[in-house]
Amino acid sequence: MSEKQIFIFGAGYSGKAFARAGKGAAKILGTTRSPEKFETLRQAGIAPLLFDGALTDEIADALQKTTHLLISVAPEEAGDPVLNAARVAIMARMPALEWIGYLSTVGVYGNYDGAWVDETAECRPVSKRSMMRVAAEQDWLELGREVGRPVAILRLSGIYGPGRNALVNLENGTARRLVKPDQVFNRIHCDDIAGCLWHLVDGNTGGIFNVTDDLPAPPQDVVGYAASLMGIEPPPEIPFDAAQLSPMARSFYGENKRVANAAIKAAGYRFRFRDYRAAFDHMWASGDWRDGEARSPMKR
Repeated sequence: MSEKQIFIFGAGYSGKAFARAGKGAAKILGTTRSPEKFETLRQAGIAPLLFDGALTDEIADALQKTTHLLISVAPEEAGDPVLNAARVAIMARMPALEWIGYLSTVGVYGNYDGAWVDETAECRPVSKRSMMRVAAEQDWLELGREVGRPVAILRLSGIYGPGRNALVNLENGTARRLVKPDQVFNRIHCDDIAGCLWHLVDGNTGGIFNVTDDLPAPPQDVVGYAASLMGIEPPPEIPFDAAQLSPMARSFYGENKRVANAAIKAAGYRFRFRDYRAAFDHMWASGDWRDGEARSPMKR
């Protein structure tokens, strides 16, 4: 066992993938707002703690021994809930701290009408949630400067993996092929989020990194590819203008960009799945696509 102690605020889908990928590499603690989720965190190798916006004595004690702090909690109108609750503790009562990681979103770039963007592109968020993300990124970077620790901002694209993918959607009948001309989305398999995180943790590497695969693609193509693997007919194409969508779902189609990932590659990371086809091929061949919880650890 190494001397690393990792604390995850908001140990959800990505946090659990990160923990499973590093079982035995560190002591990992993580928060949830629901005691009902404690067991799934334990199964992923995470010691569970409750956090609902207030810093408990238990969390404060754990932070004192934490070497690597990972934040995967969405910002709110009142700001970043972790910073609001724990800023003083992070600044004054985390003597072992070596590195801070913040899971953000490529939504901070807004709409580029299908053009390529990298980490040097201007952030011009469209949605309120992405505007709050930009503010939270800046707040964490500023905190890192204040405490003299590297901060890694990981801008994630659409997350998929076991239990959360087009194969599952086809099986349960919820898959749709919406077609909006020239629209593409960016995506990332959860194992590559985990891999990027461990790479940055192991090097205590800071910076801003787009965590997305090599192939931005139209969403209907992804569903079609999954159907071809399953040997079934894909659902019919639906013109975007005729689709019944929630306001949030519709807002995603208001942003169109191709997100480049050269920075994380330049930092030395090599993707496990270069695109959705490679990932779907693996998930389908291994049967590792239905259940996102009970998985064997990924080899590092």
